[in-house]
Amino acid sequence: MDAELALAGRRERKKAATRAHISDTALKMFLEKGYENVTVRDVASAADVSPTTLLNHFATKEALVVDRESEISAQLVRTVAGRGPGVGILDALRVYAHTRIEHAAAATDPNTRSFMALVAGNRDLAEYWHRMWMGHEKVLAEAIREQTGVPLEDPRPAVIAHLVLGAIDFALRSADSRKILDAAFDVIINGGSIE
Repeated sequence: MDAELALAGRRERKKAATRAHISDTALKMFLEKGYENVTVRDVASAADVSPTTLLNHFATKEALVVDRESEISAQLVRTVAGRGPGVGILDALRVYAHTRIEHAAAATDPNTRSFMALVAGNRDLAEYWHRMWMGHEKVLAEAIREQTGVPLEDPRPAVIAHLVLGAIDFALRSADSRKILDAAFDVIINGGSIE
């Protein structure tokens, strides 16, 4: 039994290493040659894997660049479920949102800046990132539902998840992301009347 577990663990580590190698190779090629100028076959060849192996790890070319779904889902769940005593869900999500915005604004590493420019500068990648980002609505809504105990038919957790993720996305694409994020959370929390 221990040998089977060790073998399974080794297989998972090898799969993760292969996946990371393919992703790193793809990103390097996209940054050097341009996203449009590199094919999936080019990436597979440079990573020394078959196109089938590459596609087993990444279903689309866009996924080679934007590949953080499970990490983001885990962060969102931790934000809601791991908040401190007396900290409201929206307050915790506001802190999370500001952390994401600050991280993006503070990025000084040329590779991070190049990556952000690559995604923002390509319509397919930008649309894929948006779909992937908003695809976390169900995970976030479920985390909110579990923490609040509201019944399944209550739409509020889904609405909150949609608004929070949309606010972060909108803020990241704005010139004054901090101001936009604060305004968005004011609307989400207080209704944000502008009469």
